[in-house]
Amino acid sequence: MIVIGSDVHRRHHGLEFADGLLGPSVEGPERADLIDSALRAAGHAIEAPDPVDESLLGRVHTPQYIEFIATAWDRWQQLPDAALAAMPFTWPARNASAVRPDDLIGQLGFHSFAADCSIVEGTWDAVRESAAISTTAADLVGAGERFAYGLCRPPGHHATTDQFGGYCYVNNAAVAAQRLLDGGANRVAVLDVDYHHGNGTQQIFERRDDVLTVSIHADPMFEFPWFAGHANEVGIDAGEGWNVNIPLPAGTDFGAWSSALEPGLALIASSDVEALVVSLGVDTFAGDPLGTFDIGTCDYTTMATRIAELDLPTVIVQEGGYAVGDIGANVAAFLAPLR
Repeated sequence: MIVIGSDVHRRHHGLEFADGLLGPSVEGPERADLIDSALRAAGHAIEAPDPVDESLLGRVHTPQYIEFIATAWDRWQQLPDAALAAMPFTWPARNASAVRPDDLIGQLGFHSFAADCSIVEGTWDAVRESAAISTTAADLVGAGERFAYGLCRPPGHHATTDQFGGYCYVNNAAVAAQRLLDGGANRVAVLDVDYHHGNGTQQIFERRDDVLTVSIHADPMFEFPWFAGHANEVGIDAGEGWNVNIPLPAGTDFGAWSSALEPGLALIASSDVEALVVSLGVDTFAGDPLGTFDIGTCDYTTMATRIAELDLPTVIVQEGGYAVGDIGANVAAFLAPLR
């Protein structure tokens, strides 16, 4: 197992507005640092990523959106009395014009869907490095490695073609999938096992039939992102049938979760895909402050073992997980059988 990581992620630690309070983001640098420490203790070496091809980011996302993230902090600094983080305070209503405004404040709202993301001085550096980690892992798998893990931070699966939210700015799983396609794969699957629905991954690929997306997650009737992730969202036009959502109730234990995994694995196995990307969120853990599921550390080893039985070249990218006391052990447990 090759592990790709970087300490550039530490340059990003923004603010979030949640439950009526403004404060430091729950998605902080210690998450990746604790995973790094746990993996080194388990015997993994952490390799640095190659530079990312930014033109790839502009094909998975819109070029306009990537340019916005890359320049937003410098533009923010030009405003009088600029605060510590660039954050939106207004978003387009559902019946409002979809025209992108010229003003930075308006663009912050246009390019986001949640108030849990902000842009600080090091955000673009960290986002770009996180994408570099995912593309490096994809390149390794494309070159013949069976497994490669990207310790991506910030995470990515909530980022859509042109909006950030859910702590995500660039969709690392989608970038890895596209990189595998560019490298010669005819069809790729993305399996999202994060507690929260991968709404961004779904939106990016929902009209395509070269990427199968399967997401097992908390039912959006009670959980973030609320407005995507229902079972009847199966893809659009050419992508119809190539998006699968398996929403689960609060309190789901590993037995019920595993039962939900089986039809997803069966579909992947029957869909003629040549590579797999796993969006690994360990916020399904029983002690996670942002989750309601009942999955234990040892269950992640069982989960990974079952996924590995697909016998596909596999890229794993890190998504959520906020029980910081256990996040390292949980990720290490998932990676343990993937040698």
